Amino acid sequence: MTAGATSATILGCLGPTLSAAEAAFFRNANPWGFILFARNVQDPSQLRSLTAALRDAVGRNAPIFIDQEGGRVQRLRAPHWTEWLPPLDMVNIAMDLAPAGHGLDAACRAMELRYRIIASELLSVGIDANCAPCLDVASDVTHPFLRNRCFSDYPDVVAQLARAAANGHLAGGVLTVVKHMPGHGRATADSHKDLPTVTATRADLNAYDFAPFKALADLPMAMTAHIIYTAIDPDLPATTSPKMVQVMRDDIGFGGLLISDDLSMNALSGDYASRAAKTIAAGVDIALHCNGKPEEMEPVVAGAGHMSSASMARANSALALRIKPETVDIEALRSDLSGLMDG
Repeated sequence: MTAGATSATILGCLGPTLSAAEAAFFRNANPWGFILFARNVQDPSQLRSLTAALRDAVGRNAPIFIDQEGGRVQRLRAPHWTEWLPPLDMVNIAMDLAPAGHGLDAACRAMELRYRIIASELLSVGIDANCAPCLDVASDVTHPFLRNRCFSDYPDVVAQLARAAANGHLAGGVLTVVKHMPGHGRATADSHKDLPTVTATRADLNAYDFAPFKALADLPMAMTAHIIYTAIDPDLPATTSPKMVQVMRDDIGFGGLLISDDLSMNALSGDYASRAAKTIAAGVDIALHCNGKPEEMEPVVAGAGHMSSASMARANSALALRIKPETVDIEALRSDLSGLMDG
Protein backbone atom coordinates (compact mmCIF):
# COMPACT_ATOMS: atom_id res chain seq x y z
CA MET A 1 0.00 0.00 0.00
CA THR A 2 1.32 3.45 -0.90
CA ALA A 3 2.64 5.33 2.13
CA GLY A 4 0.17 7.95 3.27
CA ALA A 5 -2.56 6.78 0.88
CA THR A 6 -6.07 6.24 2.21
CA SER A 7 -7.01 2.61 2.73
CA ALA A 8 -10.19 1.49 0.97
CA THR A 9 -11.60 0.41 4.31
CA ILE A 10 -13.88 1.34 7.18
CA LEU A 11 -12.71 -0.34 10.39
CA GLY A 12 -13.89 -0.88 13.96
CA CYS A 13 -12.12 -0.89 17.32
CA LEU A 14 -12.39 -3.29 20.22
CA GLY A 15 -13.70 -1.28 23.16
CA PRO A 16 -14.76 2.06 24.64
CA THR A 17 -11.25 3.54 24.52
CA LEU A 18 -8.60 3.43 21.83
CA SER A 19 -5.49 1.51 22.84
CA ALA A 20 -2.03 2.69 21.89
CA ALA A 21 -1.63 -0.37 19.65
CA GLU A 22 -4.91 0.39 17.86
CA ALA A 23 -3.99 4.03 17.39
CA ALA A 24 -0.64 3.02 15.89
CA PHE A 25 -2.29 0.51 13.57
CA PHE A 26 -4.86 3.04 12.36
CA ARG A 27 -2.16 5.67 11.88
CA ASN A 28 -0.28 3.31 9.59
CA ALA A 29 -3.31 1.75 7.84
CA ASN A 30 -5.12 5.09 7.37
CA PRO A 31 -8.67 3.71 6.87
CA TRP A 32 -11.08 6.07 5.14
CA GLY A 33 -13.46 5.85 8.10
CA PHE A 34 -14.46 4.03 11.28
CA ILE A 35 -17.55 2.24 12.56
CA LEU A 36 -18.76 1.91 16.14
CA PHE A 37 -20.85 -0.72 17.92
CA ALA A 38 -22.42 -1.17 21.36
CA ARG A 39 -19.10 -2.49 22.69
CA ASN A 40 -17.63 0.96 22.04
CA VAL A 41 -20.36 2.90 23.87
CA GLN A 42 -20.67 3.84 27.55
CA ASP A 43 -21.85 7.43 27.84
CA PRO A 44 -21.70 10.69 25.85
CA SER A 45 -18.45 11.97 27.36
CA GLN A 46 -16.64 8.69 26.73
CA LEU A 47 -18.00 8.51 23.18
CA ARG A 48 -16.88 12.04 22.33
CA SER A 49 -13.39 11.14 23.56
CA LEU A 50 -13.35 7.97 21.46
CA THR A 51 -14.47 9.64 18.24
CA ALA A 52 -11.87 12.37 18.77
CA ALA A 53 -9.17 9.75 19.38
CA LEU A 54 -10.08 7.87 16.20
CA ARG A 55 -9.81 11.02 14.11
CA ASP A 56 -6.58 11.99 15.82
CA ALA A 57 -5.11 8.58 14.93
CA VAL A 58 -5.46 9.30 11.20
CA GLY A 59 -4.89 13.05 11.47
CA ARG A 60 -8.06 14.14 9.67
CA ASN A 61 -11.80 14.52 10.07
CA ALA A 62 -12.54 10.93 9.07
CA PRO A 63 -16.21 9.93 8.90
CA ILE A 64 -17.43 7.82 11.80
CA PHE A 65 -20.32 5.44 11.19
CA ILE A 66 -22.81 3.60 13.36
CA ASP A 67 -25.98 1.52 12.91
CA GLN A 68 -28.66 3.60 14.60
CA GLU A 69 -31.80 2.52 12.77
CA GLY A 70 -33.87 2.46 15.97
CA GLY A 71 -35.49 -0.63 17.46
CA ARG A 72 -33.42 -3.80 17.67
CA VAL A 73 -30.61 -2.27 15.61
CA GLN A 74 -29.45 0.74 17.57
CA ARG A 75 -26.10 1.00 19.28
CA LEU A 76 -26.85 4.07 21.41
CA ARG A 77 -29.47 3.31 24.05
CA ALA A 78 -31.14 4.61 27.20
CA PRO A 79 -30.50 6.17 29.60
CA HIS A 80 -28.27 8.47 27.57
CA TRP A 81 -30.03 8.23 24.21
CA THR A 82 -33.55 7.79 22.88
CA GLU A 83 -35.06 4.32 22.66
CA TRP A 84 -36.97 3.86 19.39
CA LEU A 85 -39.58 1.49 18.08
CA PRO A 86 -38.54 -0.59 15.07
CA PRO A 87 -39.10 1.37 11.83
CA LEU A 88 -41.96 -0.82 10.55
CA ASP A 89 -43.82 -0.63 13.86
CA MET A 90 -43.50 3.14 13.97
CA VAL A 91 -44.66 3.51 10.37
CA ASN A 92 -47.73 1.36 11.04
CA ILE A 93 -48.68 3.35 14.14
CA ALA A 94 -48.31 6.70 12.37
CA MET A 95 -50.38 5.52 9.41
CA ASP A 96 -53.09 4.02 11.61
CA LEU A 97 -53.48 7.18 13.71
CA ALA A 98 -53.52 9.63 10.80
CA PRO A 99 -56.78 11.03 9.44
CA ALA A 100 -58.21 9.05 6.54
CA GLY A 101 -56.17 9.54 3.39
CA HIS A 102 -53.20 11.10 5.20
CA GLY A 103 -51.46 7.99 6.53
CA LEU A 104 -48.42 8.05 4.29
CA ASP A 105 -47.91 11.78 4.75
CA ALA A 106 -48.00 11.33 8.52
CA ALA A 107 -45.60 8.39 8.40
CA CYS A 108 -43.16 10.34 6.20
CA ARG A 109 -43.25 13.27 8.61
CA ALA A 110 -42.67 10.89 11.53
CA MET A 111 -39.67 9.34 9.79
CA GLU A 112 -38.15 12.72 9.00
CA LEU A 113 -38.56 13.84 12.61
CA ARG A 114 -37.27 10.53 13.97
CA TYR A 115 -34.05 10.67 11.99
CA ARG A 116 -33.54 14.39 12.53
CA ILE A 117 -33.57 13.66 16.27
CA ILE A 118 -31.27 10.66 15.81
CA ALA A 119 -28.91 12.83 13.75
CA SER A 120 -28.74 15.38 16.55
CA GLU A 121 -27.87 12.69 19.09
CA LEU A 122 -25.21 11.21 16.82
CA LEU A 123 -23.56 14.47 15.86
CA SER A 124 -23.34 15.56 19.51
CA VAL A 125 -20.92 12.68 20.19
CA GLY A 126 -18.88 13.01 17.00
CA ILE A 127 -20.68 10.45 14.82
CA ASP A 128 -21.48 11.86 11.38
CA ALA A 129 -22.68 8.90 9.30
CA ASN A 130 -25.52 6.48 9.97
CA CYS A 131 -25.97 3.11 8.25
CA ALA A 132 -29.67 3.71 7.69
CA PRO A 133 -32.31 3.55 6.36
CA CYS A 134 -33.03 0.08 5.01
CA LEU A 135 -34.56 0.28 1.53
CA ASP A 136 -35.30 -3.44 1.53
CA VAL A 137 -38.89 -4.26 0.58
CA ALA A 138 -40.48 -6.52 3.17
CA SER A 139 -42.60 -9.54 2.33
CA ASP A 140 -44.03 -12.65 3.94
CA VAL A 141 -40.72 -14.45 3.39
CA THR A 142 -38.40 -11.75 4.76
CA HIS A 143 -36.16 -13.21 7.45
CA PRO A 144 -37.07 -12.06 11.00
CA PHE A 145 -33.64 -10.46 11.46
CA LEU A 146 -34.69 -7.87 8.88
CA ARG A 147 -38.50 -7.81 8.74
CA ASN A 148 -39.34 -4.98 11.16
CA ARG A 149 -36.28 -3.00 10.10
CA CYS A 150 -37.99 -2.44 6.75
CA PHE A 151 -40.47 0.36 6.11
CA SER A 152 -43.11 -1.40 4.04
CA ASP A 153 -44.14 -4.22 1.73
CA TYR A 154 -44.61 -1.75 -1.14
CA PRO A 155 -41.62 -0.37 -3.09
CA ASP A 156 -43.11 3.09 -3.67
CA VAL A 157 -43.95 3.46 0.02
CA VAL A 158 -40.46 2.33 1.00
CA ALA A 159 -38.99 4.94 -1.34
CA GLN A 160 -41.07 7.79 0.07
CA LEU A 161 -40.42 6.88 3.71
CA ALA A 162 -36.72 6.36 3.09
CA ARG A 163 -36.48 9.73 1.35
CA ALA A 164 -38.00 11.35 4.44
CA ALA A 165 -35.53 9.48 6.66
CA ALA A 166 -32.61 10.58 4.50
CA ASN A 167 -33.80 14.18 4.60
CA GLY A 168 -33.85 14.04 8.40
CA HIS A 169 -30.30 12.70 8.51
CA LEU A 170 -28.86 15.23 6.08
CA ALA A 171 -30.63 18.20 7.67
CA GLY A 172 -28.98 17.15 10.92
CA GLY A 173 -25.49 17.07 9.43
CA VAL A 174 -25.28 13.26 9.36
CA LEU A 175 -24.60 11.31 6.18
CA THR A 176 -26.92 8.46 5.34
CA VAL A 177 -25.99 5.00 4.05
CA VAL A 178 -28.89 3.25 2.35
CA LYS A 179 -28.89 -0.52 2.59
CA HIS A 180 -28.82 -3.32 1.57
CA MET A 181 -28.33 -2.65 -2.15
CA PRO A 182 -29.81 -3.99 -4.38
CA GLY A 183 -32.40 -5.40 -1.93
CA HIS A 184 -32.42 -7.89 0.95
CA GLY A 185 -36.16 -8.34 1.40
CA ARG A 186 -36.52 -11.68 -0.43
CA ALA A 187 -33.73 -13.34 1.54
CA THR A 188 -34.94 -16.15 3.77
CA ALA A 189 -31.57 -16.61 5.47
CA ASP A 190 -29.67 -14.28 7.81
CA SER A 191 -26.51 -13.20 5.98
CA HIS A 192 -24.72 -12.84 9.32
CA LYS A 193 -24.87 -16.64 9.49
CA ASP A 194 -25.42 -17.98 5.96
CA LEU A 195 -25.29 -16.93 2.32
CA PRO A 196 -28.85 -16.21 1.13
CA THR A 197 -29.89 -17.02 -2.42
CA VAL A 198 -32.68 -15.11 -4.17
CA THR A 199 -34.20 -16.80 -7.22
CA ALA A 200 -36.64 -14.08 -8.31
CA THR A 201 -36.74 -13.18 -11.99
CA ARG A 202 -34.95 -10.11 -13.26
CA ALA A 203 -38.31 -8.50 -14.02
CA ASP A 204 -39.52 -8.99 -10.44
CA LEU A 205 -36.21 -7.71 -9.02
CA ASN A 206 -36.45 -4.59 -11.19
CA ALA A 207 -40.08 -3.93 -10.27
CA TYR A 208 -39.81 -4.48 -6.53
CA ASP A 209 -36.42 -4.99 -4.90
CA PHE A 210 -34.40 -2.56 -7.00
CA ALA A 211 -37.09 0.13 -7.28
CA PRO A 212 -36.51 1.99 -3.95
CA PHE A 213 -32.77 2.10 -4.58
CA LYS A 214 -33.35 3.51 -8.05
CA ALA A 215 -35.64 6.18 -6.60
CA LEU A 216 -32.95 7.21 -4.09
CA ALA A 217 -29.93 6.71 -6.34
CA ASP A 218 -28.88 10.33 -5.78
CA LEU A 219 -28.00 9.72 -2.12
CA PRO A 220 -24.32 9.80 -1.16
CA MET A 221 -23.61 6.28 0.12
CA ALA A 222 -25.00 2.76 -0.07
CA MET A 223 -24.16 -0.60 1.48
CA THR A 224 -24.14 -3.83 -0.51
CA ALA A 225 -26.00 -7.05 0.26
CA HIS A 226 -24.21 -10.36 0.78
CA ILE A 227 -26.79 -12.19 -1.35
CA ILE A 228 -26.70 -14.25 -4.55
CA TYR A 229 -29.26 -13.16 -7.14
CA THR A 230 -29.41 -16.12 -9.49
CA ALA A 231 -31.08 -14.19 -12.33
CA ILE A 232 -27.96 -12.01 -12.67
CA ASP A 233 -25.03 -13.89 -11.13
CA PRO A 234 -25.70 -17.43 -9.90
CA ASP A 235 -22.22 -17.81 -8.44
CA LEU A 236 -21.22 -14.73 -6.45
CA PRO A 237 -22.91 -12.60 -3.77
CA ALA A 238 -23.56 -9.00 -4.79
CA THR A 239 -20.68 -7.68 -2.68
CA THR A 240 -18.07 -9.59 -4.69
CA SER A 241 -19.88 -9.80 -8.04
CA PRO A 242 -18.78 -7.48 -10.86
CA LYS A 243 -22.07 -8.24 -12.61
CA MET A 244 -24.11 -7.11 -9.60
CA VAL A 245 -22.03 -3.98 -9.07
CA GLN A 246 -22.62 -3.12 -12.71
CA VAL A 247 -26.36 -3.49 -12.09
CA MET A 248 -26.08 -1.12 -9.13
CA ARG A 249 -24.15 1.44 -11.15
CA ASP A 250 -25.85 1.19 -14.54
CA ASP A 251 -29.37 -0.15 -14.01
CA ILE A 252 -30.12 1.27 -10.57
CA GLY A 253 -28.06 4.35 -11.44
CA PHE A 254 -26.24 4.71 -8.13
CA GLY A 255 -23.28 7.03 -8.55
CA GLY A 256 -22.31 7.46 -4.90
CA LEU A 257 -19.86 5.70 -2.61
CA LEU A 258 -20.50 1.96 -2.50
CA ILE A 259 -19.57 0.28 0.79
CA SER A 260 -19.62 -3.45 1.45
CA ASP A 261 -21.59 -4.99 4.26
CA ASP A 262 -19.36 -6.37 7.02
CA LEU A 263 -16.70 -8.67 5.59
CA SER A 264 -16.66 -10.78 8.75
CA MET A 265 -20.21 -12.04 8.16
CA ASN A 266 -20.54 -15.76 7.45
CA ALA A 267 -22.29 -15.16 4.12
CA LEU A 268 -18.81 -14.62 2.65
CA SER A 269 -16.15 -17.29 2.32
CA GLY A 270 -12.39 -17.29 2.02
CA ASP A 271 -9.71 -15.58 4.07
CA TYR A 272 -10.04 -11.92 4.95
CA ALA A 273 -7.49 -10.64 2.46
CA SER A 274 -9.29 -12.36 -0.40
CA ARG A 275 -12.70 -11.18 0.78
CA ALA A 276 -11.47 -7.59 0.72
CA ALA A 277 -9.62 -7.97 -2.57
CA LYS A 278 -12.63 -9.54 -4.30
CA THR A 279 -14.90 -6.80 -2.98
CA ILE A 280 -12.73 -4.03 -4.38
CA ALA A 281 -12.11 -5.92 -7.63
CA ALA A 282 -15.88 -6.21 -8.13
CA GLY A 283 -16.14 -2.42 -8.16
CA VAL A 284 -17.16 -1.71 -4.56
CA ASP A 285 -15.39 1.41 -3.27
CA ILE A 286 -14.90 0.53 0.41
CA ALA A 287 -14.44 -2.74 2.30
CA LEU A 288 -16.17 -2.63 5.69
CA HIS A 289 -14.82 -4.67 8.59
CA CYS A 290 -16.55 -4.24 11.92
CA ASN A 291 -15.36 -6.40 14.82
CA GLY A 292 -12.09 -4.60 15.55
CA LYS A 293 -9.99 -7.79 15.74
CA PRO A 294 -6.46 -6.94 14.58
CA GLU A 295 -5.81 -10.43 13.22
CA GLU A 296 -8.68 -9.85 10.78
CA MET A 297 -8.20 -6.14 10.10
CA GLU A 298 -4.60 -6.49 9.00
CA PRO A 299 -5.37 -8.81 6.05
CA VAL A 300 -8.48 -6.78 5.19
CA VAL A 301 -6.32 -3.66 4.85
CA ALA A 302 -3.76 -5.57 2.80
CA GLY A 303 -6.42 -7.04 0.51
CA ALA A 304 -8.38 -3.83 0.01
CA GLY A 305 -5.41 -1.69 -0.98
CA HIS A 306 -5.80 2.07 -1.21
CA MET A 307 -8.70 4.02 -2.64
CA SER A 308 -8.76 4.64 -6.38
CA SER A 309 -9.10 8.16 -7.70
CA ALA A 310 -12.70 7.41 -8.73
CA SER A 311 -13.56 6.09 -5.27
CA MET A 312 -11.91 9.07 -3.63
CA ALA A 313 -13.93 11.44 -5.81
CA ARG A 314 -17.15 9.70 -4.75
CA ALA A 315 -16.02 9.80 -1.12
CA ASN A 316 -15.26 13.52 -1.29
CA SER A 317 -18.65 14.20 -2.86
CA ALA A 318 -20.29 12.40 0.05
CA LEU A 319 -18.24 14.24 2.67
CA ALA A 320 -19.17 17.57 1.10
CA LEU A 321 -22.71 16.96 2.36
CA ARG A 322 -21.58 17.01 6.01
CA ILE A 323 -23.12 20.38 6.68
CA LYS A 324 -23.30 22.22 9.96
CA PRO A 325 -27.00 21.84 10.76
CA GLU A 326 -29.26 24.76 11.44
CA THR A 327 -30.09 25.22 15.09
CA VAL A 328 -33.43 23.64 15.87
CA ASP A 329 -35.44 23.02 19.03
CA ILE A 330 -35.08 19.25 19.41
CA GLU A 331 -37.67 19.13 22.18
CA ALA A 332 -40.15 20.82 19.87
CA LEU A 333 -39.41 18.16 17.26
CA ARG A 334 -40.00 15.48 19.85
CA SER A 335 -43.32 17.09 20.69
CA ASP A 336 -44.29 17.15 17.00
CA LEU A 337 -43.37 13.48 16.72
CA SER A 338 -45.36 12.58 19.83
CA GLY A 339 -48.37 14.32 18.29
CA LEU A 340 -48.13 12.05 15.26
CA MET A 341 -47.60 8.90 17.30
CA ASP A 342 -50.13 9.49 20.07
CA GLY A 343 -53.09 10.44 17.89
